[in-house]
Amino acid sequence: MLLFRYACSSALYSTLEDGTIVKGLSGVPSKGPVLLVGYHMLMGFELYSLVEEFLREKNVLVRGVAHPELFMGSITESPTSEFSLPNWFKVFGAVPVTASNLYKLLATNSHALLYPGGVREAFHYKGEEYKVIWPDQPEFVRMAARFGATIVPFGAVGEDDIVEYVLDYNDMMKIPFLNDYIKELTQKTIRVRDSGSGEVANDQLFLPGILPKVPGRIYYLFGKPIETRGREEILMDKKNASELYFQIKSEVERSMAYLLKKRDEDPYRNIFDRVTYRVLHSPSNEIPGFKP
Repeated sequence: MLLFRYACSSALYSTLEDGTIVKGLSGVPSKGPVLLVGYHMLMGFELYSLVEEFLREKNVLVRGVAHPELFMGSITESPTSEFSLPNWFKVFGAVPVTASNLYKLLATNSHALLYPGGVREAFHYKGEEYKVIWPDQPEFVRMAARFGATIVPFGAVGEDDIVEYVLDYNDMMKIPFLNDYIKELTQKTIRVRDSGSGEVANDQLFLPGILPKVPGRIYYLFGKPIETRGREEILMDKKNASELYFQIKSEVERSMAYLLKKRDEDPYRNIFDRVTYRVLHSPSNEIPGFKP
């Protein structure tokens, strides 16, 4: 993971109260409760740099809510590792995704990280890169309003610069032995969505077939913070909560559209340019990106 973060040299941007986009995380409130709500890149590639950068720049531990299977090791555990990926999730404050766990994080003024698209978004199919796949229920909005939390929508792009997507779920289901394995795995998987959640209820856990590329960069844009404090009663109404929910979703999509356009202006998008910069400016940890 250290090599991955070093190679990608992620560029993070945030939005100030007046709408100005700046390099870094100064636009994200340092005081909780804060609910970060965003797009889940393929296999969660964006997670490693996100958590590290919040620790480095803001001294804030981001507490993610993740699929319960990731804590059991059935998908992620390596027989050769003494310290498994589930252990890393726990060390960095992640908890299984339940309403009660999100309640506890917000109640303790944490910076909670939520991906409404969940597994369906993180294990999307070919051709669905940067497609926001969320349920229709605005439950997290009402939960955030209950504690007067600040909601920060964000987008992340870069998976297409890191890997080539070769085999997705549909491709694998056409291969006999993989078909049987995935079906068996799906039957054992803990379900966190009911059938009323629409497309995101289709949350098959599988490892897609990917080929690494000479890595580009991962880019993040954290949108303008949305205050719910003082609006608790208004947002407890389902219609009002739904309106804000779709506003947040639109902000995530707008952030990704912005990043996809602006990354072409980044003089350090290419790994060779980033390596050269590090050599010339060592021990600098910060590599410039595009100008907002």
